[in-house]
Amino acid sequence: MEYLVVGLGNIGAEYASTRHNMGFMILDAWAQASNVLFKTDRYGDVAEVSFKGRWFVLLKPSTYMNLSGNAVRYWMQQLHLPLENLIVISDDINLPFGTLRMRANGSSGGHNGLEDITEKLESDQWTRIRVGIGNDFSRGRQVDYVLGALSAEEKAEVPELAARVIQGVKDISTIGVQRAMNTLNTRKKEKEVLNKEEKSGESRTELPEC
Repeated sequence: MEYLVVGLGNIGAEYASTRHNMGFMILDAWAQASNVLFKTDRYGDVAEVSFKGRWFVLLKPSTYMNLSGNAVRYWMQQLHLPLENLIVISDDINLPFGTLRMRANGSSGGHNGLEDITEKLESDQWTRIRVGIGNDFSRGRQVDYVLGALSAEEKAEVPELAARVIQGVKDISTIGVQRAMNTLNTRKKEKEVLNKEEKSGESRTELPEC
């Protein structure tokens, strides 16, 4: 079984640590943990990782965010994959920083990269994982915010976020998107409850490691 996992972002060193490049950061973390390197190919940088007999083609499009659909359409055709084997990872200003939301389909939520993929594939029936980056910006400053660098506190959270997203993608391949969605979408809420219990001295049950 093969999947195309797309991390959305913008190419260039000036964008490397920006909030809008959360998708790139997560795929970089996966490749590093798997000891594989990205290679420049048509429409983007590509790497392959495996897990329990499943293969994941990791794609960081080189088309810039607003034209991400060109890269996704090309690689879906090259790999001869059905839409259900496409997983797209993007940032989302509508979610608090660190909140994750997996959906099996749906709208772009105003995200230009997701919107372009939907247009180019002529369908929204593919899985997306949205990584919350918050919306701590004043009116008219959205572009500056999403293209701004992560704070030191935010950078410190990226490794855990990446681990959770990577596990979520692996879960899709083993237990299906619906069960994976239930696990990933509730994880942060459970952690917040447990942290509160810890501070209050109440007993708790350990969460499984990613």
